[in-house]
Amino acid sequence: MEKMNRPKIALVNTPLIAGVAHHPPFPPLGLAYLAAVLDQDGYEVRIMDCPVCEIDHEKLKTDLADFNPSLVGIGSMTPTIESAFKSACVAKEVCPEAKVVVGGPHVTFMDKETLAQEPAIDVVVRGEGEETLSELVKQLPNLSKLEDVKGITFRKGDQVIQTPNRPFIQDLDALPRPAYKFLPIEKYRILGRKLLPIMSSRGCPFQCSFCVASQMFGAGFRARNPKNVLDEMEWLRDEYGAEGISFQDDTLTFSKKRILEICNGIIDRSINLRWGCGTRADVVSKEILAKMKKAHCDEICFGVESGCQRIRDALKKKVSTEQIENAIKWAKEEGIFVTASIIIGYPGETKETLKQTLEFVRKIEPDDVYLCHATPYPGTELRALVERNGWKMSSDWKLYNTMNPIFEDPSLPAEEIAMMRKNFYDKFYSPRYIIRQAIKGYFRGNLYSKIMARTALNYLLWRAKARV
Repeated sequence: MEKMNRPKIALVNTPLIAGVAHHPPFPPLGLAYLAAVLDQDGYEVRIMDCPVCEIDHEKLKTDLADFNPSLVGIGSMTPTIESAFKSACVAKEVCPEAKVVVGGPHVTFMDKETLAQEPAIDVVVRGEGEETLSELVKQLPNLSKLEDVKGITFRKGDQVIQTPNRPFIQDLDALPRPAYKFLPIEKYRILGRKLLPIMSSRGCPFQCSFCVASQMFGAGFRARNPKNVLDEMEWLRDEYGAEGISFQDDTLTFSKKRILEICNGIIDRSINLRWGCGTRADVVSKEILAKMKKAHCDEICFGVESGCQRIRDALKKKVSTEQIENAIKWAKEEGIFVTASIIIGYPGETKETLKQTLEFVRKIEPDDVYLCHATPYPGTELRALVERNGWKMSSDWKLYNTMNPIFEDPSLPAEEIAMMRKNFYDKFYSPRYIIRQAIKGYFRGNLYSKIMARTALNYLLWRAKARV
């Protein structure tokens, strides 16, 4: 069948809505992978990245009507799920014959609730979506054999049917490269620099109680071949003008052999792209961090979570204080920008343990700190724990962005946690901090330091204005 006669597929990154935090412009990697698979299969695909293109729901309605797709796929995280529901309604209004499919971590764990809440949604895709969406599109226009498709939830009469989970994709090298040709790639810039994402592995062998990564993408570490990753880095540079790379892996350095191969390949091929990543303190070494810096690693985010071992144990974060201190010290010695991610207010937290954590952060002195309120996302052990405790918990999904207290622990009021968090940042983002980051960024070329110098300055100006 000719491509022009095949179904049209619209993939939607939902519009921004009031009350949801705005993030720096970044290509929707998940939708780009879905688009690549469908494009490879010969379908006509369009990605509508509403946030970066400043498309609201009214404009989305117009764009969908003009395109007239047979299927609308909507990706969403928990904070944006209300916008996803509204996008589904818009799609059904202007394309009543189109099938509306939603995916992402929120609906993966709230699949039945999603279908009960929003009639405009026809199918929920759970977990990895590439193979599932490909099978669904082949059933258009009727989707008459949904029982044969693994990894979905749908309605059949008055029943809600969950098909068996789909096995995870084992050969990630078989996936086509993300279809950035469907995105306005020039719009994805931070401080004028074009940073593009890359996914070199999926799956997380760790079972942290606040995270769903191992459920979404499996507890096994599935990695692409280093050559495949290096080829994609060159492609991003040469084809799309990437000036920096952000690795989206949950734990990039899980395999010592593999990360050293990637770094040596970057050096040998002269891939002069600065890059950042996230990982754990127990899967790096002085040797690995030195090699990463030589390969132009500019930034690394460590999941520190707490300065109290008892709280880290509750989080199932099997990392020691010594491992954290060493990893951050080694990274800073190499001149890598270090971000520490911290979770505050986890059940069992006390005022004393929170003080201990904040003092620990001051001691290790990272370049940036994410003080994240413990957020009970659907599917996490944390959410089940809060429910078992019978604690009051917000049902406003827009607040689920780690910047707001979501539940009320009677032993540690949310207001007290928020105040301690605010006081920490008031002291952390100091004039001395701005000078330190400005020197590191503007004179040593570290983009992350430039960003944080500007962020800290804006924060201090905002605080000064608030006091007037």
